[in-house]
Amino acid sequence: MQATKHISSAQNPLIKKILLLKEKSRERKKSGLFVLEGLRELQIASNAGYVIDTILFCETILENTAIIQSFKSDQLISVTLDVYKKLAYRDTTEGIIAIAKSKDHELSSLKFKTKNPLVLIAEAPEKPGNIGALLRTADAANLDAVLIANPKTDLYNPNIIRSSVGCIFSRNVKIGSRTEIISFLKKEGFQIFCAALSASKDYTTVDYKEPTAIVVGTEHSGLSEDWLTNSTQNIIIPMEGEIDSMNVSVSAAILIFEAKRQRKINQ
Repeated sequence: MQATKHISSAQNPLIKKILLLKEKSRERKKSGLFVLEGLRELQIASNAGYVIDTILFCETILENTAIIQSFKSDQLISVTLDVYKKLAYRDTTEGIIAIAKSKDHELSSLKFKTKNPLVLIAEAPEKPGNIGALLRTADAANLDAVLIANPKTDLYNPNIIRSSVGCIFSRNVKIGSRTEIISFLKKEGFQIFCAALSASKDYTTVDYKEPTAIVVGTEHSGLSEDWLTNSTQNIIIPMEGEIDSMNVSVSAAILIFEAKRQRKINQ
C-alpha cells in the first residue's frame, strides 16, 4: 500500500485531530481512538491485534519506508519533517506515528489461560510513569493480568504508552472499581496479598503458589481500608535504611519475582 496522500501543513484537520487525541482523555474516550508513536510500539500493538486506523510517516527520518507496508492500515500518509516534529514527543521514534482503535478493558471480559494465575493489582495509580513501569514489570514476568482499580488516568495516555514501551498493548489489562475487583478475586478463588505496613509478614515468608493477586497502592496513600479488610495476608518488604517505602514499580517487581521464584521451585 502506497501513501494515499501527503500532509505538509500543521493546520491540516487530521493533524489537529491527532494533537487533540494526544492531549485530551475525553477525546480518546469519545472516539475510541488513541495515538501511538514509534516503530516498536506499532509492532507490539499490531501483533497484539490492535486495529491500526492511520499511519503517518516522515521519509526524512524513517530509514526503511518499506517496513510500513507490513502493517494493515486504512490510511498511509506521508508528512513533512516540520509536521512530524509538531506531532512527536521524541526525536527517536523512527519517524512513524499511528492512530489506533482502543480495546475493551472491562473486568467482565477477563479470561485466564492458566489454572493458577498470578496477577498484579494497582489501586488508584495516577502517575503515567509509574503505570508504564508496572506494565513493563508485568511484561517481564509474563503475568496473567494487570488490574487497575479506580484509575486516575486513562490507559491510552501517551505518557503511559511511552513509559510502558508498548507493554500496554502486550499485557492483559483490565479496569474496574475497587469493589468490583475484590468481588472478582474472591469469586475466582484468589489469595490476596496486599503490600502494606500494618499487620504484615515478610514477603518471602508467604506462599504464592496458588492463584495469587499482589496488590500495591500509591507511595503517598498506600492501600484503602477495603483492600486491607479483604486481604488474605498483608506483606512487607523489610527496609534497612532511613526511609519506609520504595517506588511502587520497584516494590511490585520485588514481590512479583519472589512469587515467580517460588512457583518455579514448585514446578
